[in-house]
Amino acid sequence: MYMTAHGEQISTATIDELRSGPPTLSVGQAAAYLGVSRAYGYEMAREGRLPVIKLGSRRVRVPTAALIKMLGAEV
Repeated sequence: MYMTAHGEQISTATIDELRSGPPTLSVGQAAAYLGVSRAYGYEMAREGRLPVIKLGSRRVRVPTAALIKMLGAEV
């Protein structure tokens, strides 16, 4: 079991799902895995607490490997 930003538990199956999924996620998807709202996910990205890749002037993606590390699991 792993912990979200709010101390909720995430199963190993969820981590395995992340590992086998796409290389990047939307901020909303990452926020859901972290157990926070989409708006808070964007706030975390703006403050540098959620690693993102900028695509153009407005679009951002969260590297899946970085999210897995944030959840305390090995990539």
